[in-house]
Amino acid sequence: MLLRQLEYLVALARERHFARAAEACHVSQPSLSAAISKLERELGVPVVSRGRRFEGLTPEGERVLLWAHRMLADRDALRQDLSRMRESLSGTLRIGAIPTALPAAPLLTTPFCERYPHVRITLESLSSREITQGLDEFELDLAMTYVDGSVPAVPLYEERYVLLTPADEEIAGRPVARWADVAALPLCLLTSKMRNRRILDDIFADAGVQPVPMIEADTVATLYAHVATHKWSSVVAHAWLQMFGAPDGMRVVRIENPRRVPRIGLVTGEQVSILARAMLGLTRGLDVRGVLDRLLHEHLDRRDL
Repeated sequence: MLLRQLEYLVALARERHFARAAEACHVSQPSLSAAISKLERELGVPVVSRGRRFEGLTPEGERVLLWAHRMLADRDALRQDLSRMRESLSGTLRIGAIPTALPAAPLLTTPFCERYPHVRITLESLSSREITQGLDEFELDLAMTYVDGSVPAVPLYEERYVLLTPADEEIAGRPVARWADVAALPLCLLTSKMRNRRILDDIFADAGVQPVPMIEADTVATLYAHVATHKWSSVVAHAWLQMFGAPDGMRVVRIENPRRVPRIGLVTGEQVSILARAMLGLTRGLDVRGVLDRLLHEHLDRRDL
């Protein structure tokens, strides 16, 4: 038995006419009649007295109508209660994020704050190790970090890597760059203590090369500051384009696909707070991957203009 069937019965009792009831419910008359007939079969009793036209409800139908009003009222009360709960949700949601995922955070936090205006968010840039410690010690509610399937996670996107290089470099005109050729450029990269750099080193190793960056930094902003001088190139995660884009005079170049593609997701500790559950629920309805992929294609297309 579906609540929709009860809605049809209430409309029929109110309109006392099959066609008008169907119109009020925005369905066809055959659909409404079929739904009420199915309700009768499921309950095992006649609900409507039928003749050439609607003649009223049977005694059993009157009893069903009473229950229908109660059940539909309870449904409406549940919706209102959940709405009030959502509007009154408050507190501070503590999020840790690896530096390379931080530029994508607004794709989550902005719609969350719009839906839950009384919730405050603290967002910290942390290493993978610090995130694990923060979740274990209940100092974080959830985290945006690399996921490998070893812990439950809500997937967000695959981290794709592109070359950010001066427009006058020969490699800037290629449709796809090889990792071996990228390693030969004057590079600035994150330090090896950061997970992103270790992932890149593994990718370079798979290609049979080892990069020797001229500049190493522990923040994405520092890398961009150096790249903007047009003296260095860098391998950047495509999510960084969400915040920094491509500096004037620089080109975004696709790099050949690596064997392993890192994944970014939302993870929580063993105890999941109410606020973390709310964020996880909202995130499942978002298309973070699609937004970032479209942004990447926009930057790749601009180089052909």
